Amino acid sequence: MKRLVPTAEMTLGPFFPREFGQDANDLRSVEGKAAQGEPIEITGRVVQLDGKPLGNVILEIWQADSKGRFDNPDFLGWGRAATDANGVFLFKTIKPGACEGRAPHVNFLVLYSGLMRQLQTVMFFDAADDPVLHAVQPASLRERLIAGKEGNRYRFDIRLRGEGETPFFDD
Repeated sequence: MKRLVPTAEMTLGPFFPREFGQDANDLRSVEGKAAQGEPIEITGRVVQLDGKPLGNVILEIWQADSKGRFDNPDFLGWGRAATDANGVFLFKTIKPGACEGRAPHVNFLVLYSGLMRQLQTVMFFDAADDPVLHAVQPASLRERLIAGKEGNRYRFDIRLRGEGETPFFDD
């Protein structure tokens, strides 16, 4: 039986070298100057439909600083990490503050060879009053956007499809 293999025209590129996200996962300082705020880590796993981990998924995050501002020159607010062979990623950052009309949150962009589009989701720190979180229906899906807390580490797993799929948003 002949096996069909996707060609470059059938998948979203680019195809990322493993070093692509190296050292961009630490948002705690800009040019050697420490960001103000509570240092935290955000970790998790990216898995596919059958629960198997996905290696070399590129995750980008963007977030406000500890006072809820996106325009702070002393805090970049953007980072990039790649998953390892077990689908695990790690960001070192500061806990964002609430910005006007929004609860503290971290925005995620998921890029992977073979995805036909970029996937966007949001991680919340608790079940706060937030219009984006409340837009997720049915309400039972909202808990998938709330990170678990373990000390100063927050766990946010991302499932791309199937039972337990992470809610994604259109841009």
